[in-house]
Amino acid sequence: MNDRSLQMMMQETERDIHISHEDDSLPNNNEDMVEAFRNLLLLHGHLPSKHGDHNTLRRFLKMKDFDLEKSKDAFLNYIKWRVDSKVDFISQTFKFEEYGEVKKHYPHGFHKVDKTGRPIYIERLGMADLTAFLKATTIDRYVKYHIKEQEKTLRFRYPACSIAAEKHVSSTTTILDVSGIGMSNFSKPARSLFMEIQKIDSNYYPETLHRLFVVNASSGFRMLWLALKTFLDARTLAKVQVLGPNYLGELLEAIDPSNLPTFLGGNCTCSDHGGCLFSDEGPWNDPDIKEKIQEPSTIGDADSESMDKVSENAPANQKESSGKIMITLEKYAALKTAVKDSHKRIEMLEVSLHETKKVLNGLAEIIEAIQPNQTYSQMQTGLERKTIVKKMSGLMS
Repeated sequence: MNDRSLQMMMQETERDIHISHEDDSLPNNNEDMVEAFRNLLLLHGHLPSKHGDHNTLRRFLKMKDFDLEKSKDAFLNYIKWRVDSKVDFISQTFKFEEYGEVKKHYPHGFHKVDKTGRPIYIERLGMADLTAFLKATTIDRYVKYHIKEQEKTLRFRYPACSIAAEKHVSSTTTILDVSGIGMSNFSKPARSLFMEIQKIDSNYYPETLHRLFVVNASSGFRMLWLALKTFLDARTLAKVQVLGPNYLGELLEAIDPSNLPTFLGGNCTCSDHGGCLFSDEGPWNDPDIKEKIQEPSTIGDADSESMDKVSENAPANQKESSGKIMITLEKYAALKTAVKDSHKRIEMLEVSLHETKKVLNGLAEIIEAIQPNQTYSQMQTGLERKTIVKKMSGLMS
């Protein structure tokens, strides 16, 4: 089998398991891709017992447009980050005692759900006091708090919203109120915090943003936005809508007025909780729903357990399909190794060919040095003889 044949077989194998850069939107194909990704990680011994649940694998596939190799690299980077940053330890033990004080100077929080059942996250950046914020906490502590909140959302808020909506929910609708924000607000501490949070969210919690509404954007903010958007990837930018003061119509298309705070034009005040952004109101605080899912502080992964149960009850044809994908991946890995070996052999042949060309070039010089109708013993000078002998010696060595 030649190198071209191996490459053609590789291409056929890649088509069999959908290795491509195209975003395949068909649900069945996406499910096949998740299984192929799981088996690829298993094949290389990289699938951890935790954090390798169906939904996490799907998010990393979507992040990389369903490219298996790129998704694998991103997922392994995520697992390494969890270990290096002690994410499980933060999730279970970190206490953010300055929570109340920080909220006063940086109003933010989850508040109810949109019309599709997704949790709503709101930040009032125009009311943020960075100086007071940094007196109440540090960037490092706030980042740990942010990580803990992200873990709570994955393990608790999304499952609760899924139960309440009776469908799968795995992303958030976000509203940023940027009233009064401009270039002068993007100080060095603000840049550091923004870039750290953005790096964490985009690299380690991908595909958790459904839609982002930026409201009350002034001309000053729009100048700032030109700088901020350079830090965002194309997939995130496609979900962002920057709106001026006449934003309410857009919000009400996505969110019921009863779930929207009054400061954004809705009807909710959460007066019993000290305001909407202090309430953390949502299905995740429904006592009946809380009984059905794990608490966020519990060791393990609720989504992972759910997917394990699904796998146990999977129909025989689905298991058979997974087995075929596994065989295809093994074939793909074997062919990939064979192609690499073929490339090495080709490189060795190219080196040998280069040496052969050198020998032939040397013989051509000798032939040119011999006059027509002359034998070796009839050479014109002793110098010519010595030169030819030297060349022939070099060729024979």
